[in-house]
Amino acid sequence: MPEQPPDRSDDGAIAPTGMGGAMDLATSEAETLEKRPGPGAGPTGNGEKARSLWSDAWRDLRRNPVFVVSGLIIVFLVIISIWPSLIASGNPLKCDLGKAQEGSQPGHPFGFNGQGCDVYTRTVYGARTSVTVGVFATVGVALLGSVLGGLAGFFGGWWDSVLSRVTDVFFGIPVVLGGLVFLSVITSTTVWPVIGFIVLLGWPQIARIARGSVITAKHNDYVQAARALGAGNSRMLLRHIAPNAVAPVIVVATIALGTYIALEATLSYLGVGLKPPAVSWGIDISSASAYIRNAPHMLLWPAGALAVTVLAFIMLGDAVRDALDPKLR
Repeated sequence: MPEQPPDRSDDGAIAPTGMGGAMDLATSEAETLEKRPGPGAGPTGNGEKARSLWSDAWRDLRRNPVFVVSGLIIVFLVIISIWPSLIASGNPLKCDLGKAQEGSQPGHPFGFNGQGCDVYTRTVYGARTSVTVGVFATVGVALLGSVLGGLAGFFGGWWDSVLSRVTDVFFGIPVVLGGLVFLSVITSTTVWPVIGFIVLLGWPQIARIARGSVITAKHNDYVQAARALGAGNSRMLLRHIAPNAVAPVIVVATIALGTYIALEATLSYLGVGLKPPAVSWGIDISSASAYIRNAPHMLLWPAGALAVTVLAFIMLGDAVRDALDPKLR
């Protein structure tokens, strides 16, 4: 019988025939399958997981000196806000009129204010008020604005039209003037009326940001695919749209936190925010403004602490924005 021509594989190589050739071919295919990347392998096929936006952002933040410096300042402020006695053992409400307006002394590095209270102790305890107002106001604004703006952007229609007109009305209210009117009728000395006022006038900005982000995200292909597969509105909002639309909200809220701290100090300075016996940088700045020529230290330290705190949060917001903005990569 004539000899059969040798089989050739797809790449042109001559494949062996017979039982031995079949065994060699099976072994070769098994080795090829073992070398293929598994389901969890990354794009490079070495088993590494693909990086997400958040992991890339965290990697960039750790390498950003602005984030490191501002983060350390904020961590220090949070610690002394929770435990001010760690660095200030005195009582911020204990005053001695005999030492009024006196300068720095041993044990009292910042001197005394017009009532004879230790400026250093009041400056340390004032951080608690500012951080509390900033954090709770930011959380309230972010939650309320994100929910209202996200629903308006997702459903559209009359809900979107009503929200747009309501935000236009709130944007037309001057913040300081609104605070003078709203807080002047409240006699509480706690931080909650100030927080409530900031949330009341601050949510429209976050709502507009969230609305625009949701409108952009809901037209993406993965959302349309989820809708075609029968996903409900709640699933699409929580699983597909919200994780991809929350980055701009986080950036704006982080920058706004420093603005809210400055707003609380402004309202307290004008006498409608926090009121004595509450300890606040705005209250101390207001009481020290009359003695700026004779005792400038009364104004220098609380104003400096306020400036550093606001600057730290604004720097943190800028760093977060640079890390989360794909256009800056």
